[in-house]
Amino acid sequence: MEHRTLTLDTLPGAPVEVPYATVTGGGGEGPRVTVVAGVHGGEYTGMAALLRLVQALDHGPDAARLRGSLTVVPVLNQPAFWSRSAFVVPADGKNLNRCFPGDPAGSYTDVLAHELFEAFIRPADVLLDLHAGDLPEALEPFCLYEESPVEDRARELALVYGTGHVVRQSRAARTVGGSTSAAAADIGVPAITAEIGANGICDEASVAGHLQGVRNVLACLGMLPADVAVPAAPPVEHDGWAWLRTPVQGFWQALVGVGDQVRTGDQLGVVLGPWGDELHRVTAPTDGCPLFLTTSPAVLADGLLLGLARS
Repeated sequence: MEHRTLTLDTLPGAPVEVPYATVTGGGGEGPRVTVVAGVHGGEYTGMAALLRLVQALDHGPDAARLRGSLTVVPVLNQPAFWSRSAFVVPADGKNLNRCFPGDPAGSYTDVLAHELFEAFIRPADVLLDLHAGDLPEALEPFCLYEESPVEDRARELALVYGTGHVVRQSRAARTVGGSTSAAAADIGVPAITAEIGANGICDEASVAGHLQGVRNVLACLGMLPADVAVPAAPPVEHDGWAWLRTPVQGFWQALVGVGDQVRTGDQLGVVLGPWGDELHRVTAPTDGCPLFLTTSPAVLADGLLLGLARS
């Protein structure tokens, strides 16, 4: 185990330091896996899980049994984490998870994405990115993987992680472009985005779920003994989803919860005016299951309300 720091000094303003750990296993050759969390600054469960993973590898038997190598980055987006910024990087208001693989000639977040991609994602054989519901988001645990030439391998990892839902995202209808997992898939690196936790709360069950999910994947890859895994029930698989937005600013009232089953045409919620008048009614465009939804009533025009995974 080595504790290291990546210093990013090509960004506008002060340099950014990103702590990370590397483990070269004592159990023989194997894949190079990168595990990151904290792409969004207010999604804490994955960060806490990776801190526990580092401690376990530092002080337990797993490092000696590990095959291959592991890079662990508990907090990838340092600027957003320290500013407690939901979704976006404060310097330019961009969402880091819409900017990968980045652009060295772009704005602050584009350059940040480029540096992080080259340091942690491009060298990997497999990428795991741990997320949760940010400060205004309820969430039902799920994993996301991309349509790509390596999607079968990514799907296998998503299935063993241990969430109740798995979403395949096609290239033609890529709702989340510029994410770590999409950019990784584009260069042939199998990757999943794993989501457990909600509303920026660092609860024990969600942290434990992420930690076990990572261990399940490492066992699936043959990097750790199979006995570290906890068999997961087969998740519900979804082929894509619809992200629903509001055309108007208003007071959002959801009428469904995450994990509910809905049918085409069902009313999912309503956006109200300043005196309670209905400005916009939200209905399901397809059968499906809301996997995340905005819990804050305050929504701006074009604000994201929920993600409906197709049944």
